[in-house]
Amino acid sequence: MKIATWNINSVRRRLALVLDWLASNQPDVLCLQETKVQDSDFPVAAFREAGYHAAYRGMKGYNGVATLSRREPESVMHGFGEGPDSEDVRIVKTVVGGIAIVNTYVPQGFRIGTDKYVFKLEWFHRVRRYFAEQLDRTAPAVWLGDLNVAPEPIDVYHPDRRVNDPDFHIDAREAYKLAAGWGFTDVFRRLHPDRVQYTYWDYYRNAFEHNWGWRIDHILVTDPLAAACRACEVDLDSRRAPAASDHAVVWAEFEE
Repeated sequence: MKIATWNINSVRRRLALVLDWLASNQPDVLCLQETKVQDSDFPVAAFREAGYHAAYRGMKGYNGVATLSRREPESVMHGFGEGPDSEDVRIVKTVVGGIAIVNTYVPQGFRIGTDKYVFKLEWFHRVRRYFAEQLDRTAPAVWLGDLNVAPEPIDVYHPDRRVNDPDFHIDAREAYKLAAGWGFTDVFRRLHPDRVQYTYWDYYRNAFEHNWGWRIDHILVTDPLAAACRACEVDLDSRRAPAASDHAVVWAEFEE
């Protein structure tokens, strides 16, 4: 099974890029974040024509998550629980082929010391409780998406200058690790323990050309899938494309 994640930074603006990537790479599941579109305008028909079911929830110009899958999901849950949930535009769980896939767009946090940063830290604690309530660590499960944390110094350029950034501050890193510690393994870092590889580069100052980046998009899995993971890579071509998102695709393949 091939599973991928991509902060697309507006799915309608970059629909052609997503469709091209699906056609060229044929993933079983592609999870999108920051879709920036209200549900009534989500391009579900285009994905259906491409051979994918879509589970999505979003809002105009901001946030939004969508999970595209070749197989129809056995179940879909938006938000942290059944029923109305203000966070349903940031988290969706689909069960595909018996695998629970949790697609998340974690709050960025804005700036250390602000309410938005406190909310980010609380969000990680909340998702940790969600894992305990909704998942089984002994069963195949995936947590992926734009998690807005570079876990280690190797995951960000000039880490000594980023210590007060909300995506690298020690409190954010520890909150992320607390959530991941429920029972998840970062498969990219497991397969590539020493590789400097980023997934996000700002649009400004030719950041991509200089490789001034961050590894903040992750695929984490429980033990049954960690043992079955045979590859995990970052598709740099997805960031090089004209009018690309500022994030690249991250994908992983698992033996079935």
